[in-house]
Amino acid sequence: MSKKSQPLMDQSARSGRSHASVLTCFPPTVARDVAVAVVTPLGVSLGSPNSRSLLRTEAQVKWTMEVLCHALSLPLDCDTVKLCVDIYTNWLLVLVSPRDSIPPPIVKEPNIYVQKILRHLRTLFLSRRDQSSVVHQALCQQVLSAVQRLASESTMMSQDTWETLLHFLLCANQSVLAPPTSAPMSQQLSHLSMDVLFQVWLLSCSRCFPSQSLWLTWRQMMKSWRYQPATVDLWTRVVSALTSRLLPLTFGPAFPSFKIPVEDAALIPADLGRQRTLQTWFRFLHVLSNPAELRCAPDDGSASPAQEDVFLTAMTAVSKMVNAFLGLFETCSEDQQINSGLAARIHFRDRLPSVGVAVTRSPFRDRLPSYGISRPRSGSAPPTPMNVSPSSNSPPLLHGRLKISTVSKAMSSQVFPCPHVLTRPCHQPSALVFSPQTSPSLHRWRSSSRPPLRPSPLRGKVNSLLSLFGSFLFDAAVLDRDSAPAERWADGRAEACGTLCRIFSCKKNTEDILPVHLSRFYAVLLQGLQVAEKKSPPVLASILLNSSSLFCCDLPGVNLLLPSFVCALETVLIDRELLSFKTLVSLVDLRRGCILTLMSLLPLPQQFGRVHLELGGGDDDESFLSLKPRLLSVLIGSLQTETDSTNTQMILAAMLILVQDSAQLEVAGQTQRQQQAETSRTKRIEVSTTAGVLWVQFVHLLTQHLTSQWRNDSAVCLAVMEVLEGLAKVKVGVAEAEKKRAVTAVCRHIEFQCGRPPPLHSRDLHSIIVAAFYCLSTWLTQHPTILDQQDCLLEVLETVELGISGSKSRQEEEVLCKEKKELNPVSLRVKEAAEVTLNCIMQVSGAFPPSGGPPDEDALMGVSSPRVTNLHKLRYFAVNVSVILGILEKAQAPEKESVSCPSLTALIRGPWSRHAWTLQHHLQPREGRTSTKTLPGGPERHGKGRGDAHVTSCVIPEPLPDNISKVFRVQADLSIPDQWESVTDQAQLERLRAALRRQEQLEDQPQVSSRTVAMTTRFPPPPSTAHFQTARLFLSHMGLLTPETLQDPGTVGTPAQLTSLDPSLPGFYEDLRRLDQIPSRSCDSVFVFYVRAGQKTAAEILRNVESVSNVSSHFLDFLSNLGWPARTGHGQDEFHAMLGDSGGGVFDGDRFVLKYADALTDITFIVPSSSSSTRVNWSMRWKEAGHSATSTAENVKCPHVVSSLLIVWLEDLEDIETFPVCQLLSLNEAETVNSLSHVQIVFIRRLNSGLFHITVREKSTGKFNLVLPLVSGSVLSKWSLGTSVREMAINCCHRRQLWSDSAPPPHIKRKHMISDMIFRYRCRHSEPAFYSALFHDP
Repeated sequence: MSKKSQPLMDQSARSGRSHASVLTCFPPTVARDVAVAVVTPLGVSLGSPNSRSLLRTEAQVKWTMEVLCHALSLPLDCDTVKLCVDIYTNWLLVLVSPRDSIPPPIVKEPNIYVQKILRHLRTLFLSRRDQSSVVHQALCQQVLSAVQRLASESTMMSQDTWETLLHFLLCANQSVLAPPTSAPMSQQLSHLSMDVLFQVWLLSCSRCFPSQSLWLTWRQMMKSWRYQPATVDLWTRVVSALTSRLLPLTFGPAFPSFKIPVEDAALIPADLGRQRTLQTWFRFLHVLSNPAELRCAPDDGSASPAQEDVFLTAMTAVSKMVNAFLGLFETCSEDQQINSGLAARIHFRDRLPSVGVAVTRSPFRDRLPSYGISRPRSGSAPPTPMNVSPSSNSPPLLHGRLKISTVSKAMSSQVFPCPHVLTRPCHQPSALVFSPQTSPSLHRWRSSSRPPLRPSPLRGKVNSLLSLFGSFLFDAAVLDRDSAPAERWADGRAEACGTLCRIFSCKKNTEDILPVHLSRFYAVLLQGLQVAEKKSPPVLASILLNSSSLFCCDLPGVNLLLPSFVCALETVLIDRELLSFKTLVSLVDLRRGCILTLMSLLPLPQQFGRVHLELGGGDDDESFLSLKPRLLSVLIGSLQTETDSTNTQMILAAMLILVQDSAQLEVAGQTQRQQQAETSRTKRIEVSTTAGVLWVQFVHLLTQHLTSQWRNDSAVCLAVMEVLEGLAKVKVGVAEAEKKRAVTAVCRHIEFQCGRPPPLHSRDLHSIIVAAFYCLSTWLTQHPTILDQQDCLLEVLETVELGISGSKSRQEEEVLCKEKKELNPVSLRVKEAAEVTLNCIMQVSGAFPPSGGPPDEDALMGVSSPRVTNLHKLRYFAVNVSVILGILEKAQAPEKESVSCPSLTALIRGPWSRHAWTLQHHLQPREGRTSTKTLPGGPERHGKGRGDAHVTSCVIPEPLPDNISKVFRVQADLSIPDQWESVTDQAQLERLRAALRRQEQLEDQPQVSSRTVAMTTRFPPPPSTAHFQTARLFLSHMGLLTPETLQDPGTVGTPAQLTSLDPSLPGFYEDLRRLDQIPSRSCDSVFVFYVRAGQKTAAEILRNVESVSNVSSHFLDFLSNLGWPARTGHGQDEFHAMLGDSGGGVFDGDRFVLKYADALTDITFIVPSSSSSTRVNWSMRWKEAGHSATSTAENVKCPHVVSSLLIVWLEDLEDIETFPVCQLLSLNEAETVNSLSHVQIVFIRRLNSGLFHITVREKSTGKFNLVLPLVSGSVLSKWSLGTSVREMAINCCHRRQLWSDSAPPPHIKRKHMISDMIFRYRCRHSEPAFYSALFHDP
């Protein structure tokens, strides 16, 4: 076709004119009679299978075609028009398979005649009075079916024929889509014609690319068609399919594939080359022009009733493509696709009377909207993506029929030989995978149990995306004053605003965004975040859902939006009902997005302090610090209005981090200076921001909610216990009553949970009780002065009693003695946890043993080998099958009185620890003991000497209390008679009295000389004993050496209460050494890695920490805040002295580690490197339980559990997806799934603001897997970073002990090993033999 004729064709296409037949020159009746006479025999001949065409010459064919062209314009009340359609559709297939019924001239030059036939067939689609009839719809469908088959199956079509075919379809759609099209049949025909147009156009792009003029013509005509729902719906499907084909060609096969339904993917020809794919995608993207123009009225002035829904559909398609270019989508199973795709499309049969039923959807405001990437509402079907696998060179015969009776079953389709149009109700936007049950584009927070999706690191730059879609999104997001009412377009605006937020939130660290894009984006957000009279709930919800990480992307000038975001957060988080958002989005997801945004804003006031926010208001600009009270009010208000479990836990984490941060700042002395400088600007503030006041407020909130609405939510209760543990470790000055409040609340919570009915008891419930006891132990060790209050001590002891025995002795007015109580604890785990708390009460609160621990046998004997003969001098006993008692009887030295008393050293090994006691037996207290010497040659004098005569005692001995006379006498008092009443002989009584008088006179005689008055009878004292059986004395004095303790209980396999052990048995001392290696505190190890930008291999990462030049100084500061350096075989040392020129690799465990320990926990931080002198295999150490944290460590004790936490310091956030965790841990393919399911990885990245962004890769899904205080998406300051990481490590260790049977608490491990040793090494002898052994030396 020549270039001169092309403009004429374009003009003809726009006007809808068709070819004019020569019969139009004759009267209508004559023309009709001629047409009937000619068409009838030709149509009859088509019915015969072996008939030949009646037309043999070119002139005959041309004359007949003039008649057929006129016959197509005749009324439909006769069969003439139908016969004409049959003839032409038969002749069109000459380019597919020539037949005898086709005239030879057409077979000879098929392209020329096919072009002419297509121009004639345009007459059928022209507007007529009976165009809404069933017959007309069927004829048009027949023509479109033939055209579709011609395009898909023909291999002989010339370029001119392709141009004519596309021109025919443009004209046909121009006629069909011309208003009015409200009749059901007209709508169905418009769907069909548009579907065929898109299919044929795609085929043309593959085989004969359309000319530029055709693309311009189509784009111009689409300006009037785009208001039809079917048009935008099909455009959405095709553009999505082209995008799915384009992504691997642009970004490579490693880029996440964009999943779409199979039938949509098959629309794209498989042989469409790379360059043509690029051209086709770009031209199809712009064939609809700017979707923002859909808010304007059409050129003809007609208003579409579903115009706002068409606008939303178009913006949803753009949003979906942006998600695809960012890599923000997930895959679902085929079953999910089938179940969620029901009733989503309309199917057409090959015969018009069974056209089908249109399945419509509710408007945007009646369903879950499309803001970001998230989950559907509870109860709805999940997204339904499927793999794209085109397998043919032509589009499918599109779609089978969907029977109404099978809508509730799995989708089943039949393929018919004619094109069955697959459309969806056009007033409703499609989801990412075209599911009618889901939102147009998924929320970024998909569900309460899944982490948010991260963009692909292979994605393009923000500037590139905005170059493609920026004009669409910015124009659609900005409120157009001319398009009133504004609320009509709020849904599409919301989609555009959410998409823009996702684009800017996916900014790469090293990327610079053009200022023009930033300024337009900030203008959009300032307009969309309005909460006053111009408030738009869909737009506001979309922004809040998709901008949770906006303040973590280092966007220049993003703090300009801080006041607007604070106002928006106040609107959402403090409102309990959220009536304006309830019908738009999932309130849980909306609140979660706001909470994440709030967590990123909380550190800003303390980080920037008095820095002013440049809002364009001159002197009235606010400072960062002035926003802190508002943020605190939002935080506290959100906790009181939140009902979702996960959201509540996130708020609790933010509260703990805020208190820790404020306390650290107060220690540094910065808070006071900032508050003094801001006194004049914060007089109106009602919320105090000091750490102590925050601590008290948060404790009040936690204790109040813990005993009311949270007590039935196990996940929240566990989080509250972790937060209370963290608050107990914060050093703030508060009253003792506030500390007592927290302890009382925990005790009452334990009592409530233990008192639940038996059907409600479960492992989860018992785990919460165990966590509560641990929290109670933490408070008692951190604040031992609480126990000085008698009522608090009594309440704690009663709670411990409840955990151990299952009931309290004091029940109202009745008190039950211990001996009468039946032990019936809630569970064995609860009993063991209560025993831990009891041990904390009995131990010295606030103290913990040194890393080396108490001395063992080697230290006592001064030897280095446990097999030395001297070790056999120790006696070993087992007490109550839970304690191993080792007694070393020391040699006596009678010449030295200081050591002449009975003495021994006892090594006590129990479930809690190993203790060493040295005891001496004295009959007098140490303070009042005086030296007494026996005089030689005479007895000890009992009388007073003259030198002491003047000394009088001011203390009158009182053998009985003063109030003895007030005590009523009982019969027992008369059992002992008076001394005088017992003597019946009066003479004997007189002799006794005379002897007493003589004795008194003798004692009162003065000393005449230096010699003592000698008695007539001498009673010399017995000689001092130089040998004692101290072991027997100790056991006897401790109440262990009784017949009851030595008696066999009579139960098979149960030893007596006191049993001796035989240390001579082989393996005894080795088992003692292994028992001592089991720690008494909860121990864990944490690996810390440093990843430079772009590093992807384990070798590169391990080499970073070898030199200080390879790491950031902020990383070294972070390491110094994790714990204190510990040297192998020595005590603590200074951090920087140990560090030297190392980048942290010196703490790889070869010589040094970083330690943090308190009374209950012991955490070892290890920085693995590749240059250890002992070549420590850290991956093997990670996989082996019971491994040592150092190769030859003695003082540095190691965790005996597998590490469950990895800390990764990142320079570039994009390296999260390529972090080689399997290489670093040397996991093979079989170990990866099981091992990584127990590992939690915390990624830390420093922002340009000096804050630190946290990303947590959770180990698995579940309601108990949100470990506090580090939450993915939170932002921390340098003050609270180290403390929060330590708390995270401690909580991970405790969580694993709670939920894993393979990681019991350390005291349980020690208890089991002690029990095994007792049964293995006990002496099986009789009771007399036991006593006999005590009287002999070991």
